[in-house]
Amino acid sequence: MLHRRLLFGLLAATSLVLGGCALSPQQLHPEPKLNASLTAVGQGQPVVVRVVDGRPSPVLGTRGGLYAETSNLSVASADILPKLQAQAEAAVRLLGFTPTPNAVNAPQLTITLAELKYQSPKDSLYVTEADISATIRAEVQNATRRYAGRYGASLNQRFGTAPNQQTNSKLVGDVLSDALTRAFKDPAIGQLLAQ
Repeated sequence: MLHRRLLFGLLAATSLVLGGCALSPQQLHPEPKLNASLTAVGQGQPVVVRVVDGRPSPVLGTRGGLYAETSNLSVASADILPKLQAQAEAAVRLLGFTPTPNAVNAPQLTITLAELKYQSPKDSLYVTEADISATIRAEVQNATRRYAGRYGASLNQRFGTAPNQQTNSKLVGDVLSDALTRAFKDPAIGQLLAQ
């Protein structure tokens, strides 16, 4: 009888320890922000600004841990696209143009969220670090002239404990902010819009 109690106690303790290594999925809500000043090159000309989600899936990756396949991190298009649209329009204004939903013969700027990734070590029971990356694609069309560029940003973050939803949202938002800022710091975008 004593052996059964010890065995039962050992099994219960083991399941608690293992259960503590399981991480639940997180729906992230990053807040990307343009984090640099821009030089105005336009004189109020209208520019059609579009933001699209070019990712194959809203899932960024997993949080890692013992049951990594059940700890997906995701960012919904419906959540991120309006925020990126607002930032892109703000950047276009800083460049000296007037964002407009549609204008005949106006230059067009399309910002595509091409990639958003979050990778934790697969071989660890505990989440100790994450590699986060974002890629933004910008395409400008002005009459017959076109320009396209890809802008990436990445971050390696180490943790003492598994990060919560708020922390992960901030980290992903920081990386998105860097990629978006790099896109709008490219002088070729403003120059082609101004022609």
